Amino acid sequence: MARSLRVQYPGAVYHISSRGNSRQDIYLDEKDRLRFLKFLDSTIKRYGWSCHAYCLMTNHFHLLIETPEPNLAPGMKRLNSRYALSFNKRHQRIGHVLQGRYHSIVVEKHSYLLELCRYVVLNPVRAKLVENPEEWFWSSYRATVGIIRPESFLTVDWILGQFAKGKRNAARLYADFVRQGYDRSPPWEQLEGGIFLGEEGFAQTVREQFLVRSDSVAVPRVQRGAGRPSLEDLFPKSILKCKSRRNRKITEAFESHLYTQSEIGDKLRLHPASISRIIKDWKGKC
Repeated sequence: MARSLRVQYPGAVYHISSRGNSRQDIYLDEKDRLRFLKFLDSTIKRYGWSCHAYCLMTNHFHLLIETPEPNLAPGMKRLNSRYALSFNKRHQRIGHVLQGRYHSIVVEKHSYLLELCRYVVLNPVRAKLVENPEEWFWSSYRATVGIIRPESFLTVDWILGQFAKGKRNAARLYADFVRQGYDRSPPWEQLEGGIFLGEEGFAQTVREQFLVRSDSVAVPRVQRGAGRPSLEDLFPKSILKCKSRRNRKITEAFESHLYTQSEIGDKLRLHPASISRIIKDWKGKC
């Protein structure tokens, strides 16, 4: 079965969510929530992350995490496994607590992070658990607007800095911004390839700078294709007239844009074995 692509690079920003197995509750009481926040705190400090926003619901959670180093996967593995073990031990249960792997979306910071900070803290309002975000004790909203002191792992300076220099005025403007989002649609309609959220060209930039081919065939087709040029664009008629240029493009399509040898072969009417040989020969020249 294809597994979701994990994109990790220095300075990446993510929206992360994880849901209870079979949609079951993952927090049964206040102590569970406090334990999760304790594990989140230690994970963020261990891996050097910044947490811009969070929200603990009943059967899932949302995090907005920035990673100076490409280490999201080990950090999330540590967080989820430690919490699951703690939950099962405390409630004398066995089996999975969380449903599969965590879900992560790569976010372009300057264009979508602020919108997602609003989206995350409005989850309890949309779920009709509370009427206003400040009534939900298990999100970053109360700390960001200054009702309570921020947890040591929470970074509020970036969000508030988008509104004003003074924290009190910035918090008021941020609260207004959140209220204006009550009726807004979630930003997921703008997703590219199921994992990239940013302005036009963001997915392609990330792909060109940071993605490598390893295990790419096991990645869902929609994610492998995010932001890459089409085969028609890669192989115009002018390219096909020159075998050397064609072979270079074949290697580029395979290595950089993650097309399979079968896909390239179908486009060029060549057997996948011929595509494989061309790639091997071209790489041997470099």
